[in-house]
Amino acid sequence: MGRVSDAKERLMSAVLELVWTGSYGTTTIDLICEKAGVKKGSFYYFFDSKTELVATALEDLWNSTYRPLMDSLYSPSVAPLDRLKAAVEHAVAEQEEKFRQFGFVLGCPLFSLGNEISTQEQSLRDVIDRILSTELLYLESALREAAAKGTISCADPAFMAKAIFLYWEGALAEARIKNDVKLLSNLWPSIEKLIGLSGQTPTKPNMQAA
Repeated sequence: MGRVSDAKERLMSAVLELVWTGSYGTTTIDLICEKAGVKKGSFYYFFDSKTELVATALEDLWNSTYRPLMDSLYSPSVAPLDRLKAAVEHAVAEQEEKFRQFGFVLGCPLFSLGNEISTQEQSLRDVIDRILSTELLYLESALREAAAKGTISCADPAFMAKAIFLYWEGALAEARIKNDVKLLSNLWPSIEKLIGLSGQTPTKPNMQAA
């Protein structure tokens, strides 16, 4: 069974992998407990339901792993569009790593899960929406700074950020549907076109506009 002290963490880790590599609907409490090496009684000691477990696991993953990662990728010490490029390249590298590990393109776990439970599980939808909205703010901040420095021409950074964000997530979804990680190889060049760089070096702003 393993140490009781880390049972909660093992349950959270297990459910995230099961949902990401499979689906929310096919992930049962029995499967979660089996993968985590935790008895069902211990599951109900920590969580009232699968929904509560997934929501808690997502919140923990965001706070412990992905928020610090986003803070690092979008560091103010890095040129704004280089932040965005680094974030895109990290996302692609993560998909390539998961493909090697599982044999499948997994896409974005939040978008995949959000689409699956879109007509149910309001509390879980709220968690997903809050995390995705925060991720979008990192992207918008980088574009807003790039526009202010004259690196790009953008009258509405919020609109552009949302358009890029939806394109990015759509590309991940297409790669998952077709199970073809090579579809992501053009993700950054495509985003460059969307923001009007057309292959220019992101770190060289327009000095006349600065």
